[in-house]
Amino acid sequence: MSTNFLTPRANIDVGDAVIVYQSRTSVQAIKIERGQHVQTRFGYFPHNDMIGQPYGTKMVSRTKKKGWIYLLYPTPELWTQALPHRTQILYTADISLIVFMLDVRPGSIVIESGTGSGSLSHSIARTLAPTGHLHTFEFHPERCESAKLEFEAHGFSPECISIECRDVCRDGFGLANVADAVFLDLPRPHEAIASARVALKTIGSKIASFSPCIEQVQLTCAELRKNGFVEIETVECLWRTFEVKDVELEKAPIGTEKEETCSITTATPHTTQHGHTGYITFASLYPYVVVAPP
Repeated sequence: MSTNFLTPRANIDVGDAVIVYQSRTSVQAIKIERGQHVQTRFGYFPHNDMIGQPYGTKMVSRTKKKGWIYLLYPTPELWTQALPHRTQILYTADISLIVFMLDVRPGSIVIESGTGSGSLSHSIARTLAPTGHLHTFEFHPERCESAKLEFEAHGFSPECISIECRDVCRDGFGLANVADAVFLDLPRPHEAIASARVALKTIGSKIASFSPCIEQVQLTCAELRKNGFVEIETVECLWRTFEVKDVELEKAPIGTEKEETCSITTATPHTTQHGHTGYITFASLYPYVVVAPP
């Protein structure tokens, strides 16, 4: 058996991927195998006890009776938090913006390079299923093979995702006039713009490029203009979380010596915040319209 990200099942089976939720900041991805176990600070959890349990089960530890974990179905969002890092990855804030701005929908044909750890790939594939297709490219052979095995284990068929080991900056995508959108996460994305122009459909196609350094953005924007892209825009997506809680305060009413307690609700930003991840450049491709003189 294998987990299917597109059509979730109710109960856990051998071979499934499961997200072990310990706390908001501690999640772990495991593959269910008979005879194996999970050892956490909350106790000992055998895989055999997980088999047949519904996803979402709160499982109590065998060794620490008060310790527990949740067994969750691996959505793309949870997979992003728990996946094994082969490269730096994109997180939910950037992923949601990219999928929205590229107008990915069921039936879309999308090109991605490079695949990396597959964080964005899972979200794109879920969005364009069941009739769309993701062409994803990774130049590193071992990373490409690891991503391919994960896609297969997670129930993504070759009709949904195809992955190829290819240096698109040197060799292009090998595709022409097929894609609704292209996403680039490369050290030198400007070298793949011309190939992306060839791979994209003419009318209404979109492109996005993720770069951690502004110098990469400058080169990319120049190449986009050179290849006829319009509506070029670069953004930085920052994620800021607040803690909302009730705080007990002590006050002494005027003219009395008796102290009374009151409660107020406060909202303060967390002291630890995610900072800069990267700059995302978006652009569109439209045909030039030549108006004949009267």
